[in-house]
Amino acid sequence: MLNEDTIKKIAVLARLELTPKEVELYTKQLGNIVEYISELSKLDTKGVVPMVTPTDIVPHYREDKVLPSLGADAVTANAPDKSGNLFKVPAVL
Repeated sequence: MLNEDTIKKIAVLARLELTPKEVELYTKQLGNIVEYISELSKLDTKGVVPMVTPTDIVPHYREDKVLPSLGADAVTANAPDKSGNLFKVPAVL
C-alpha cells in the first residue's frame, strides 16, 4: 500500500504542490489503483491471445512509395512573412 511519504515524493518529482488534504486523498486513490492492478495480475491469462487494439478494426496499409511534393516556393507562397524559403516567425525567448 502506498503511504503519504511516497505520494509526497511523487508530487515533488511531478513538481506538484499538494495540500495535506490532497496528499491524504491521493494516497487513498493511488492505493486503490495499485490494489486493483495487483488483483488483475492474479488473473489466469494462459491461452488468451494478446490484443493490439481492443476492437476488431483491420488496419489498412498502403504501399510506401515516393510521390511528388510541393516545392518550397509553393509551401511558403501564402506565408504572412518569410525569409527566402523559410517561414519567418517572432523570436521566442
